[in-house]
Amino acid sequence: MGRRQAELGRFTDVALLVLISLAEDAKHGYRMIQDIEAFSGTVLEPGTLYGALMRLEDRDWIEALPIVDRRRPYRLTPAGREALSEQLATLRRVGETGVKRIGPAALGPA
Repeated sequence: MGRRQAELGRFTDVALLVLISLAEDAKHGYRMIQDIEAFSGTVLEPGTLYGALMRLEDRDWIEALPIVDRRRPYRLTPAGREALSEQLATLRRVGETGVKRIGPAALGPA
């Protein structure tokens, strides 16, 4: 990862990353950390993740499931799926505007 990408990484919205991770299936914290790193390159500390989980649970966008093998999985709620869908639509518009303004050639290979 380049220096500029590493700098931008700190601005990544943790809640969005959690919602994207849980859109696939229910996961416990460590599995979410691994999944988020795999698809985004963002390494989350447990405290950061659990703070986001608490905020998302307060909004009823995720819900905790019963503990399995000393791990508590979480899943996306219908309200969370809707919030994620709206956020992704906004990001798509922002991304398309950015590509138009910078030019696709400036982005390099996909």
